Amino acid sequence: MSAYLIFTREKTLDRKELEIYWNTIKPTFEGYTVKILANYGKHIDLEGQATEGTVIAEFASMEAAKAWYDSPAYRTVREHRFKGAIYRGMLVQGV
Repeated sequence: MSAYLIFTREKTLDRKELEIYWNTIKPTFEGYTVKILANYGKHIDLEGQATEGTVIAEFASMEAAKAWYDSPAYRTVREHRFKGAIYRGMLVQGV
């Protein structure tokens, strides 16, 4: 069953760190089947705090998404995201 990894950027802290993250994330997807469904496009915050943007990625399963998230390649790259902004991340199983 498909799964959706959703990252919502709440506040930018360091644009240079985010740019490093954005420029180095693509190779971390090698070996994984992933489809980017949304990538910081136009959005409207209907409820809750205002956000700066959202990314939604579709993986084949919860296990596949978690394997990518925990992979050595992504663990290295995500440190730049941690330094660059405050995010909320979640993994949701599809129907």
